[in-house]
Amino acid sequence: MQNFVFHNPTKIIFGRKTVPSVGSETAALGQKAMLVYGQSSIKTSGLYEQVMNSLAEAGVTVVEHGGARSNPLLDHVRQGIAKAKQEKVDVLIAVGGGSVIDTAKAIAAGSVVEHDVWKFFIGKKSIKAALPVVTVLTLAAAGSEMNSGMVITNQETQEKFGFGHRLLYPKVSLLDPEVTFTVPPDYTAYGAVDAIAHVLEFYMTTEDADTPVQARLMEGLIQNAMASCERCLVDPRDYGGRANLMWTATLALNGLTGAGLGRVGFPMHMIEHALSALYDVPHGAGLSVVMPGWLQWYKEQDAARIAQLGRALLPLNTLEEIQGPQRNDLALAERTIDFLRAWFSKVNSPVTLAELDIPTEDIPRIADNALGLAKVWRLDQYTPEIIRDILQRCV
Repeated sequence: MQNFVFHNPTKIIFGRKTVPSVGSETAALGQKAMLVYGQSSIKTSGLYEQVMNSLAEAGVTVVEHGGARSNPLLDHVRQGIAKAKQEKVDVLIAVGGGSVIDTAKAIAAGSVVEHDVWKFFIGKKSIKAALPVVTVLTLAAAGSEMNSGMVITNQETQEKFGFGHRLLYPKVSLLDPEVTFTVPPDYTAYGAVDAIAHVLEFYMTTEDADTPVQARLMEGLIQNAMASCERCLVDPRDYGGRANLMWTATLALNGLTGAGLGRVGFPMHMIEHALSALYDVPHGAGLSVVMPGWLQWYKEQDAARIAQLGRALLPLNTLEEIQGPQRNDLALAERTIDFLRAWFSKVNSPVTLAELDIPTEDIPRIADNALGLAKVWRLDQYTPEIIRDILQRCV
């Protein structure tokens, strides 16, 4: 295990009927808030009214900035920054999933500087201050409610880049599983896939093999993401299923899973971001395509690590089937990849580029797009040839 510092300053308020706390929690941070949200779902569900009533009772003035969308856009962020500066906003409230929260974080960082916010994402500027952010989570997926990262798409350059900084941790996040009862089946599954991908990035790319505490933690999170997702698909109003999925997705990327692992990378996300940037596919859907392809490529380098995951995930009868000379890391790794791919299909998340309507002949274009983020994230080993090889395994 490597030396590490784990510090997560986000206050989590978890459970039923916690949304009305948003007023008092926000008022402790500022008196004029920008409410960032998506399209119309929070209004039809009644959540918008709950939030607005709570803010009014706490004496918080609200400036609205709706319209955030999946794969959030830089233009919308820039509009929010201009509005926040004009209205002299002093706190951001994000009511939504990861895309809404990332939009609010970008506005929080961009509202206190004169330069363009995109400079943070391409490494030209560093964050030195940011407005406080409060979140009301509506989708178990990204983990942005308890981490320091944000991802934004620049539609002009067709780049989807991620950036993290300690000043971007939300101050308070309200997690009420009942709010997610209305999440449709496809996005419930995509959220679970996203959480699994976050865990797998750490699990597979650590260079320190002696991390049993982290390994068991991550294996358990993957198992729970699958089990709780299946419960939610059977009964969307299963509180236990929704609660377990919500907390799993938060823990998957709040810094705890990576503690002690040393340097890690996010190559699967790097490749998926190219899919999202070019084709606007749902993030989780893109990840369920990329993950098996990346694992097939990685199997040739470290089958033992994938096999270790398989010993935790595969059913006992499957493990017992792999006997005699077949009982080796390579065979077990292959069965593990098959198991993950089959589970993605089981929850109706795509597993091939064709299912995303992405033609095979576009692979060079996707690889070239991914290369930009590979450079920003210092994933220097991922050449265009390697990225194309991985994508060919996603066909």
